[in-house]
Amino acid sequence: MTDARQPARRRTRSLRTGSLGALALAALLGALAPPARAQGPAVQGPVISGDVVRIGVLADMSTGMADNFGTGSVTAARLALEDFGPTVLGKRIDLVSADHQSKPDVAMTLARRWFDQDGVDMITDLDNSAIALGVQALAKEKGRLALITGSGSTVITGAQCSPNGALWVIDTYALARTIAKPLVEGGEKSWFYVVADITLGKSFVADVTPVVTGGGGKVVGQVFHPLLSPDLSSQILQAQGSNAGVIALFNVGGDAINAVKQASEFGVLGGRQKLAGFYMTAVDVRALGLPVAGGMYVAEAFYWDQDEAARAFAKRFYERQRAMPNSYQAGVYSAVTHYLKAVREAGTDAPDAVMAKMRELPIEDFMTKGGRLRPDGRVIRDVSLFQVKRPEESKGEWDLLKRVATLPGAEAFRPIEASDCPLVRKP
Repeated sequence: MTDARQPARRRTRSLRTGSLGALALAALLGALAPPARAQGPAVQGPVISGDVVRIGVLADMSTGMADNFGTGSVTAARLALEDFGPTVLGKRIDLVSADHQSKPDVAMTLARRWFDQDGVDMITDLDNSAIALGVQALAKEKGRLALITGSGSTVITGAQCSPNGALWVIDTYALARTIAKPLVEGGEKSWFYVVADITLGKSFVADVTPVVTGGGGKVVGQVFHPLLSPDLSSQILQAQGSNAGVIALFNVGGDAINAVKQASEFGVLGGRQKLAGFYMTAVDVRALGLPVAGGMYVAEAFYWDQDEAARAFAKRFYERQRAMPNSYQAGVYSAVTHYLKAVREAGTDAPDAVMAKMRELPIEDFMTKGGRLRPDGRVIRDVSLFQVKRPEESKGEWDLLKRVATLPGAEAFRPIEASDCPLVRKP
């Protein structure tokens, strides 16, 4: 070490001499060493936040829509994890679930806790459009993901789309086209709407009306009702009295079931009018029974009896749930599976990287063949129109529907060119 008390010149000479000696030694060692090999970038292992991938199922498990979502969605997610395996990138996969009770404030409290405290990476199901929109916005704020399987509002992939969200199963635009288009083309030109006074119901009005009027039809009337209404007889009587060729039910869960029951009581399904349940599923049809619901029209992105792969999944689901799965529950399986595949391919659970992989990879499972996730968050898949079987046509307890027509995904869903999603809208 150089003494700080030395004159500056001596101190500088000593430092310079030491540096020259070091350089000479380095040159000698370099000459003796073997030629250096080119080095690639440092290889890093997978980046998983908290060393666990945690998935949340947030669903209605206690109100009128529980049979369509609820514990069936949790069962579907568990089956997806069993098929994928207990780990991804060497890290454990966890599943948590909770009942949002169809209350947006409850849902937001649960989702915030999951994101902030419990390390949940992705939340799915999210039936109820207000809940879906709220959690999708929160997921963007927190840097997480929301894969919405239970809602169908086009706003989710439209004006309020998010780079952190996806609408997985179906939406009101696709349901509108799948049901209304063939009926209007078949001669049913007059329509009456029975509408739940929620975001979803209003989306149906906006999406079905252009299909009806564009085909030369007319909406002769509409009536709104509150969510979870115990009695819809006055609304059904108004619809029946309109003499419209088609009574369209734009409601969900218990409301839809009550509307069909009362329509059956008043002889709607036995008369010349047609009844279309725009957000009804095979689970709802089973609850009603074929003597009540026979002849009604519904649309599904999945039906348990559509092919061998669907029947194999349905058998496993039924063994645990004692019910056949509907589109939304099958959608949970599909969303969870595709998410985990994307995490594996991306090498991380970072949301931007995972979403990029989810858009890149085709969606392939028992529910979806060659599906894809668009930049606006819309999953594109085929959708089918079904008619509920009459009792004499059914061969068993869950033999409920017969396929009338299938619309390819590109035809069923809103073209991306017509989207008002800020992520894809041209300036």
